[in-house]
Amino acid sequence: METTQLGNTNIQVSAIGLGGMPMSLSSRPPEAQAIATIHQALDHGVTIIDTADSYCKDESDKHHNEWLIHKALQQYSGDTSNVVIATKGGLMRPNGSWTRNGDPEHLRQTIHDSFAALGSERAIDLWQYHAPDPDYSIEASLKPAKEAVAEGIVRFVGVSNFSVDQIKRARDVVDIVSVQNQYNPWHRQPETDGVLEYCDREGLTFFPWSPLGGSRRFSQIKDIPAIAQLAQAKGVSVYSIVLAWLRAKSPRVLPIPGASKPESILDSLTAANVTLSQADVEQIDQATGPQ
Repeated sequence: METTQLGNTNIQVSAIGLGGMPMSLSSRPPEAQAIATIHQALDHGVTIIDTADSYCKDESDKHHNEWLIHKALQQYSGDTSNVVIATKGGLMRPNGSWTRNGDPEHLRQTIHDSFAALGSERAIDLWQYHAPDPDYSIEASLKPAKEAVAEGIVRFVGVSNFSVDQIKRARDVVDIVSVQNQYNPWHRQPETDGVLEYCDREGLTFFPWSPLGGSRRFSQIKDIPAIAQLAQAKGVSVYSIVLAWLRAKSPRVLPIPGASKPESILDSLTAANVTLSQADVEQIDQATGPQ
């Protein structure tokens, strides 16, 4: 598996990661299948796994995905010392819904709870503030992350669903190595709002969340002729083409496709070996657009 640098750190991670969310929502697969999916990713060179405290059914199930990933790593027969776990905090799941909570006290507690769910054996590799809460300043909400770095329970910090101005404010509080915003063929805002350009210029890793459009759009990818034609020409799936297109947009883009079946992550990883020409990229650009 090709590797890439994580932000401005000296850490190399796989060029494509694994998104853990589908393994812990209400539609979650059996635990054995989820663990097999994680093991499949590890077997094929994935060294970065994305999770969050809110990847669960509801508040009573909080931190499920972190716990699951830790269990899978514990059961894996190979070396996991170089696997980077990127988690997030700042969203709540009351009755299965999604709400923001940037209360510094909540964030301080959930960072410690994530540390425990991930095994408490080493610092959280990357903790990301999941989404800014308008009820609290970015500076106040990120203070617990800064404290956690000083305390030694978090190594690196990132942000998610942030604008360029918000990223700049975050960087005044604590060093930021990554940004995770939505980016896919139907949602191309990072190309126009300056975030992708900023990450390029500043050397920040950009994780596109929902890279394949999420459950609502996933089945529609095959209906985009430009993508379907490229997939057929290159002998790969349409999903592999989308991930390769995202990677072609910037060397800082690191897709983290979600998976709940071993065969799904295996298909996604083929994108690491797909090279798209500028003409190919433009062909997809013209067939899709910002929404």
